[in-house]
Amino acid sequence: MSPAYRIGMDPVKGVTPKVVKSDAQWREQLTPQEYAVLRRAGTEPPGTGEYEHTKTPGVYECRACGAELFRSDHKFESHCGWPSFFTPLAGDAVLLREDRSMFSKRVEVLCATCHSHLGHVFEGEGYPTPTDQRYCINAISLRLVPDEAAS
Repeated sequence: MSPAYRIGMDPVKGVTPKVVKSDAQWREQLTPQEYAVLRRAGTEPPGTGEYEHTKTPGVYECRACGAELFRSDHKFESHCGWPSFFTPLAGDAVLLREDRSMFSKRVEVLCATCHSHLGHVFEGEGYPTPTDQRYCINAISLRLVPDEAAS
């Protein structure tokens, strides 16, 4: 099933990505589905991503640029249809910006290194996590690198 996406992605204002590629380079590097989510702010259908229920210890990287984003020990079962984390790997691993698409106000999560779309973060939903946040991330935006001890 193809991801749903909004038409184009606005550039992040005031911040230059460390990894900059042309649209043609991104299209060559990514599959059409990866491109639709990562570069066009798409959303993969719920329950279809490979990491929703994964328990493998390791680090989740940005599928577009390889930047480390989340650790598996910050992942939790939210039963929302996408992998959920209660915090990013480091404070500067992701960028957050207001998203008013889909007729509501949400907070979009972007890779700080290449500004690719990852998903959204929600607060105050009552999950028993240390931050009361749910980083709801498209699995297709991530690549899991298992810990050495786990391999």
